[in-house]
Amino acid sequence: MSDLPENLKYTKTHEWAQLEDDNIVRVGITDFAQEELGDLVYIELPELGRKVQAGEQCAVVESVKTASDLFSPAAGEIVAVNVALVDEPEQINKDAYHTWLFCIRADAVADLDQLMDAPDYAQMIEH
Repeated sequence: MSDLPENLKYTKTHEWAQLEDDNIVRVGITDFAQEELGDLVYIELPELGRKVQAGEQCAVVESVKTASDLFSPAAGEIVAVNVALVDEPEQINKDAYHTWLFCIRADAVADLDQLMDAPDYAQMIEH
């Protein structure tokens, strides 16, 4: 998978994270994850204002095959959710790397240093 965006960080649980201004971390799921899940039919997003820890389960995506928990890549507060996905979760299937799920105002952007870069993530999913 050479089409992994180099500007993102990746978790072992197949979320991507993009650091933006003001310690905001935009979060989505990887293309690998959406391919494994199949057609997404439902998404449960975290509540605005919720405090999460790095690695904490905070959202759910459901496909025709299965449901999968999503985990926060960083500790912080949920400051935005992509409400359009509630009615159109299939947007993730169409373009996983341009369809974000939620944003966190990170307590410490150093949390992202624990995540994988694109080459490391590519190596993980190839095995």
